Formats: sequence, C-alpha cells, structure tokens
Amino acid sequence: MQVAKHAIRLEMWDRLSAARVVAFPGAKGRIPNFVGAGEAARRLAEHPAWRAGATLKANPDMPQLPVRAAALSAGVRVYMAVPRLARERPFLLLNPDALADEGVSARTAATIRGSSRHGVPVAIGDLEHLDLVVCGSVAVNGDGVRIGKGGGYSDLEFALARELGLIDQRTVIATTVHPLQVLDAPLPETGHDFRVDLLVTPEGIVAVPGAVAHRPQGVSRQDLTPEKIAAIPVLAARFGVPASE
Repeated sequence: MQVAKHAIRLEMWDRLSAARVVAFPGAKGRIPNFVGAGEAARRLAEHPAWRAGATLKANPDMPQLPVRAAALSAGVRVYMAVPRLARERPFLLLNPDALADEGVSARTAATIRGSSRHGVPVAIGDLEHLDLVVCGSVAVNGDGVRIGKGGGYSDLEFALARELGLIDQRTVIATTVHPLQVLDAPLPETGHDFRVDLLVTPEGIVAVPGAVAHRPQGVSRQDLTPEKIAAIPVLAARFGVPASE
C-alpha cells in the first residue's frame, strides 16, 4: 500500500513540475505549492462552511498559507500543528483578536515562522471543536480519497481530534489543490485515512457526497511503529511508552 502511494506521489510531483504549475519551494517531497493557491483560498472563503465556522485547523504547508491568512483576516481562530507533533503541546493557536492587539498582520502570523512566534502552544485536549479542517494533498480523487506527502501526520492529527470529539459529523474537511492534482482513477486507501468533503481548486469547488461516512474513529496503534509512538509525546503518553529524547 505504501509503495503504491509513493509511486503516485512521484508521478504527481513530476507531472506538476513538468507543467510548471508549482512555485517555490517546488513539488518533490512536499505538499506542492501550486500556482493558483490564493485563488483556491478565495473560492473556499466563499463557501457556506467557511462563513459558518469560527475555528479552523490547517496544515502548515506553503500552499495553504493563503487559507490560513484569509481565516485570520475573517476573525476565525486557526490551529496549526507543530512539525511532526514533536511537542507535548503539539498545536499552535492563532487568535485574530490577540494578533490585532499585537499589530501583527494575518499574513505574517499565518507563516510557519510567524505562527511559532505569535501562536499559543495548546495541548490536544484544549482544542476547541473544529468547524473546518483544511489539509494539503499531493493527489486527490472525486471520491475524496487523498494522498499526502507520506509522513502520516495529518491522519494522526485527525484521529486524535476525532477521539476527543473535536472533529465530528458537523466538521467539514477540505483540501485546496491544483486541477492537475485531481485524478479520476481510484487511489489506495487504508483504514486510518480520512476523506475530504470539499475539493477546492482555483477553478471551483466540488462537494464529495458521502465522504463523512469514511472517517476513522480514532488512533489505530497497529498502524504505528514503536519509534513513531516514542517520537510523538501525545502518543507516548497515550500508550504508556517512554518518549524519545
């Protein structure tokens, strides 16, 4: 399964690079920073799920920077995971009211460096209910099946939040991608993968019927190596494993 997923990543990175639809820092090994990411963010900001939400969890990758900045500008509280969930408080809260008091722009705060400076570290149990989750993808299809860059951290964040009821049936899951990243073919999928409800491109939004029925209920230990559990404090505490240094 992992081999099949990685083959799709390699093919997609090559396709996007050849089509010259990625900006700095490129595609390979990353969630591709696709041309049109800003327009995709604007499309998402027009969707009812955006207007109805007060809390957003977003991945920290470059192509979703316009989404994070737009959310903060709209007064939405944004949660971002720290790299590799490597802290005991593995999320950063960006509060638009606090940022305004500090005179920090939404765009600055929404960057990785800005979030580490201006975000408030938060434990998983202290997150609010998440109205909207935006994730990056390397590839996605019309059924809402997505493939990330291979670390598995988005799936872990989803599973942990799901166990605590922070993500439920009301939560809308979206991904912003270039049209070339949307495939017609089936994609490999495991039990711990989640599907997205909205495919957002610079050209428009496609709603995925029934994606909500394919949400994992929580963390599956059998899908995790002992090394990964030890490297992520929240998992080490959950499973009673000594955390790595």
